[in-house]
Amino acid sequence: MPPAPLRLLAEDAEDLAVMSAACQDGLARVGDIRFDRVGRRCSIVFSRFRWETAGARGPYERVRASLSFEAVLAMRARQVRTDDPDALTSVLALAFEPSDAPPSGMLRITLAGGGELALEVECLDGRLIDLGPRWPTQRRPDHERR
Repeated sequence: MPPAPLRLLAEDAEDLAVMSAACQDGLARVGDIRFDRVGRRCSIVFSRFRWETAGARGPYERVRASLSFEAVLAMRARQVRTDDPDALTSVLALAFEPSDAPPSGMLRITLAGGGELALEVECLDGRLIDLGPRWPTQRRPDHERR
């Protein structure tokens, strides 16, 4: 029986570390990164590499997934091609820096190529949910220096 779709919540740094590992190497179109000021939500729909099922030699899979954060007061993007909604980026890591007045802080989403989304949040409230069927992929992301 195949593993169930992933559903994770992050309310502290430990939770976020698990979520970060699951998001690593996710591929997203810039147009699929959304910030709703009124709803105070940031969301990214992306193709997640399924690290939890990847063996050393495969088979490998990807799945459409949604990463979202609530209680977002502001979002800043650095080195993200906002002029091209079809530009691709890769999620590398998620990290939380608490402020001097917890539970608020800065959530940083590190992207490939030096990009970053910085979310000012009232508290850490994140969700990662697999949305649909899995599909095979031939490539396993490789982080070895060449």
